[in-house]
Amino acid sequence: MTASQSASNFNLLVRRILHTKAAISGFFVLGILTAMAIYALIAVPLDSFSQWNDPGFWIDYPRSAAPSWVNSLQPGSNLPDHIILGPTDAKTQNSSLGGIPTNSFLFNLDFNYNTYPTDFIVGYCLRYGEIPPVIQVDITRPDGKSFMIYNSPLPSGAQSEDTSSLPEYCSRIFSTDDSITGNLQLYTSLFDYSPDLSSPQKMIFSQLDEEVVLRGQYQFNLTYYLFDTADRVENTKVILGGKVYGLMGTDDLRRDLSIGIFWGAPVALFVGLTVAFSSVTIGMLYGLLAGYKGGRFDEALMRVNDLVISLPTFVFLVILSITIGSSIYLITLFLVIFGWSGIARVARSLALQIKNLQYVEASKLMGERDIKVILRHILPQLIPLTFASIALAVPAAILTEATLSFIGLGDPSIPTWGSILRDANTASAAARGLWWWILPPGIMIASAGVSFALIGRAIESVTNPRGAGNQSKVRFT
Repeated sequence: MTASQSASNFNLLVRRILHTKAAISGFFVLGILTAMAIYALIAVPLDSFSQWNDPGFWIDYPRSAAPSWVNSLQPGSNLPDHIILGPTDAKTQNSSLGGIPTNSFLFNLDFNYNTYPTDFIVGYCLRYGEIPPVIQVDITRPDGKSFMIYNSPLPSGAQSEDTSSLPEYCSRIFSTDDSITGNLQLYTSLFDYSPDLSSPQKMIFSQLDEEVVLRGQYQFNLTYYLFDTADRVENTKVILGGKVYGLMGTDDLRRDLSIGIFWGAPVALFVGLTVAFSSVTIGMLYGLLAGYKGGRFDEALMRVNDLVISLPTFVFLVILSITIGSSIYLITLFLVIFGWSGIARVARSLALQIKNLQYVEASKLMGERDIKVILRHILPQLIPLTFASIALAVPAAILTEATLSFIGLGDPSIPTWGSILRDANTASAAARGLWWWILPPGIMIASAGVSFALIGRAIESVTNPRGAGNQSKVRFT
């Protein structure tokens, strides 16, 4: 068979596979997973990957908030969104008060919800010298009333002759700050009832005549009094705590679950594809070499193969993860070490059959070297099996990694779907009704497995000559 005929048969085989319903469905789901992986690598900040388990990184996010779109599914619920406003959302004003330069940031937000915000946070970063700046926070309500809720100097700065490299100081003002409660006591006389000072956000967002939410536009005015011309505000923000946030909500550690789900896609595909390609390649070459050589060489290689197959794989994975390490690269290596033996036995069986075919015997009689016979006449016949084995090995690798992560033996430094499920299980998310913490990672693991299983099934059904409705198996030589 000529090279052009071989290529034509291969193209025909690919077309047959792509026209099966299983392959179409599998590639559709795989396309979604691939798009998620590309989006994570390109658009999602890398810090969110490396800082996934750092609680300080997620402090600005809400705790256990449902996805934002639940409001559209539950008409009338009107749960407040978690709002994060940064410097680009503010109107800035620079002025001078008694010769003291001031920087003001005006944050306007529309609060049109039926329930109060859970809290609020003011964050800031400044560079200043020996004399500390003073920060003042005023809130203007929709009814025109203005509350000065915070006024305090920052910690004393360090002396520095180089004004171009002043040290940076970053901090946050929480709604639970005692000074906020003390300042709000000055405004209790405006209310017709006794406002709840233990919850400053309720007092600020309440009507004056009854304890219900005052809806409308609020303005947070953050004013920084700077006592040196070299002092400057690097960053400032206002965070209004809500009960819904983002595409997939948050967990108990305030982490944005959509970020974890997106980052889980490249991790899962990396593990699945790397393990599948490596283990199938090793197993295919191992079995092919054993079957072609035969004799004692074959016997020795198969005894090693039998030993690997007989090992309790998952138990050894657990032991290795505990004793050696549980980084994602080590887990991938462990899966490759234990994943090649099954395909090696199948490849050996096929090699024993193919090497006795007439065209293979003729090639050997014509003096072709063994390596040329293997590469030209035997290996091409295993290509369909190789593709099917790779597709079927991917979900097994993904599921094994997810299982290790679920029992706490996965890589603790990165977000994976299995580790998200482990955290949800530890926090009793199911009992607490936090379904958004459980369903998305579970669906993603299932989707990844199903997509490759469908593709593998399609390849197997087309290349298997005993499959229903199949034509004779295509031979590649």
